[in-house]
Amino acid sequence: MASKTELDQQIREQGDLVRRLKATGEKKDWVRSGFPFFVPFNEVLYPYLNNYMSTQSYLCDWEPSAADVVLSKCIPNRQALKPFIHLNRWYNHMNSFSETEINKFASVRYVNTKNVLDSLDDQISQEVAKLLSLKEQARALKENEDNGPQTNVNQKFTLKTPKGTRDYSPEQMALRISVINKVIAVFKKHGAETIDTPVFELKEVLTGKYGEDSKLIYDLKDQGGEILSLRYDLTVPFARYLAMNKITNIKRYHIAKVYRRDNPSISRGRYREFYQCDFDIAGTYDPMIPDAECIKIVSEILNILQVTPYVIKVNHRALLDGMFEACGVPKSSFRCICSAVDKLDKSPWEEVKREMVDEKGLCEEAADQIGEYVKLNGGMELVYKLLKDEKLSKNKLAIEGLEAIKLLLKYCELFQISKNVSFDLSLARGLDYYTGVIYEAVLLGDTGKGEDVSIGSVAGGGRYDNLVGMFDVKNKQVPCVGVSVGVERLFAVLEQKLLAANRKVRTTEVDVYVCTAQKGLVDERLKLCNELWEDDFKVEYSYKKNPKLLAQLQYCEENSIPFAVILGESEIKNGIVKLRNVVTREESEVNRALLANVLREKLGELNLNGTVPVS
Repeated sequence: MASKTELDQQIREQGDLVRRLKATGEKKDWVRSGFPFFVPFNEVLYPYLNNYMSTQSYLCDWEPSAADVVLSKCIPNRQALKPFIHLNRWYNHMNSFSETEINKFASVRYVNTKNVLDSLDDQISQEVAKLLSLKEQARALKENEDNGPQTNVNQKFTLKTPKGTRDYSPEQMALRISVINKVIAVFKKHGAETIDTPVFELKEVLTGKYGEDSKLIYDLKDQGGEILSLRYDLTVPFARYLAMNKITNIKRYHIAKVYRRDNPSISRGRYREFYQCDFDIAGTYDPMIPDAECIKIVSEILNILQVTPYVIKVNHRALLDGMFEACGVPKSSFRCICSAVDKLDKSPWEEVKREMVDEKGLCEEAADQIGEYVKLNGGMELVYKLLKDEKLSKNKLAIEGLEAIKLLLKYCELFQISKNVSFDLSLARGLDYYTGVIYEAVLLGDTGKGEDVSIGSVAGGGRYDNLVGMFDVKNKQVPCVGVSVGVERLFAVLEQKLLAANRKVRTTEVDVYVCTAQKGLVDERLKLCNELWEDDFKVEYSYKKNPKLLAQLQYCEENSIPFAVILGESEIKNGIVKLRNVVTREESEVNRALLANVLREKLGELNLNGTVPVS
C-alpha cells in the first residue's frame, strides 16, 4: 500500500480530475446540440473522443466530413494526442488529405454523440470509484496505524471484460471444443504432430515480420531486462522454434490464442484475443506438392464442418511482383502496393486505387493497369490466357508464378478439390513473410438472385521460405508452407446455423442420470453411480437426499441427457432398474447386472453429435 503522503497526493489529483469531468458532464446540452463545435475545446474530452473513434473511422461514420475538418483544427496540443491511439490515428488521417479532397467532404455539422456521452458517464463513474477507493485506502491506512493491520478492504471497480475480448458460455464452449476437435482430427489424418510456444516472445523476434500490421503487436513492460510482446500469430513463433532447435523437417499443428491491438468489432467477429488453428509443413520438397495438401486440408475442414458453399482463392507472390513490375510499380513499393491490393476483399477498387495513388504515391496509369489484372479470376484457362499476355509473358517473375499456379491447379484436380479452388489475381495477403503460393478460403452466401457473394474469410496461408533464415545466425533457410484456420468466424457461422435449425448444443457429455423414485434411497443411488463410473460411463445424479422424481427427469430434459436410470424399492428388491429414454420417454426394465451392456448398445444407436433438437 502507498504511503500516507503518496495517497494524499493521489487523492488530490484524482479529485481534480473528477471535478473537471463533472464540469464537462454538466454541459451535455451543448454536447447534444452540436458536439464539439459550440464550445471552447477542452483536453478533458480526449478520452471520450478516443473511445468514440475506436468504433469508427471518422466523426460521422466511415467517411470524412466537414465536421472532422472543424474538429481537427480545434486540437490545441498535437503532442497530447499521443496516448490516445484511435484519436491519434484519426488526426493523422485528417492531415493526410489535400485541400482539394477536403472541399469534397460532406457538409455535416451535427454528430451522433450517444457513444461519447455514454463514455463520459462511464468515465465519470469509473473515476469517482477510483477516488472513493483511494479514500478507502487512506482510511484503512489510518486505521492500521491506530489499531494494527486490517484486511479485506473493499475496492470498487467496473466488472467487464477488456475491450476486444469476451467470455464464453457453456453452450459456446461446447461448440468451440467440438469444432476444434474436428479440426485436430483432420490435421492428425495428414500426419501432423503438435507443439506449443510461449504466449509472449522477445519483441525483436516479432518486429519486422508483419509489414504494416506490425503496429498491431501488443508490447509488454520491461520484465527483468527483457522487452517482450504478445504473439501476433503462430507462424513467426514456429519459425523461431525451428531455427532455435535446428529442425529442418516437421509437419506440425498448433492451436492457441493470439493477440492483436486492432480496433475490435465483436459483432463482426474481430477480436483482440482469439484462437488460431495452424498447420504447417517445413522441409525441402518438390514444388507445389505440400502446398496442394494444405489446400486439401482446408477443403476437408470446411466440408466436415458443413459450412458450404465456399471457394479457396489461390495466387502467387512471384506473379504479383511480376505483375507490379510489368505495370511500372517501383520495386521499393511492391510490398505497400501489395498491402493495398489485399484490401480488395473489403473495399471497392475505387478506394484501393485512391490509396495507391494518394497515399502510396503510385502514378495513376500504373494503378489502372493493376486494376485490369486484379479483376481476373478463374481456373486453368486463365493461367494459359495470362501466359500469352503481352506484358506478363515478358516478365520472368510473372512466368515463374504462372507456372507454379498451373502445377498447383493440376494437383488440386488430383485431390478432387478443383471445383472449390479459384485462381484469383486480387488475392494478395499483406503479411511480408510470404514468398510463394498464397491462398484464402472464403464462405459464400446467396444474394437471392442466384449469385454467390463473399461473407467472410475463414482460412488463409501460403509459402514462407525465408522466415526461418531470419532467426538463424548463418541464414540457413528452411522452406515452409502452411495454413491458419480462422475458427472464430467459423464458430459464429455455426452458431447461426444451429439457431436457424432450432437446435442447441449439449454442454456436457453425460450419458445417464441416476434417479430415485422414493425417499431414503440416497445410499443405493450413490452405489449405482459408482458402478457406472467404474464402467467408464459419464454419470450425474441429484445432490439432494430425497429429490422429487419429476424434478430429476426435468433436469435430464433441460440438460439433454439421453438416458435416465430409475431406482425404486421394488427395483432394488428384484435386482432391476428402469431405463428411460429421455427424448421418447419410453421405459424398459433391465437386469442390473446387464445394465452396462444395454446402455452401451443404446448409446451406440444414438447420433450424439453434440447437438439436440430444441423442444
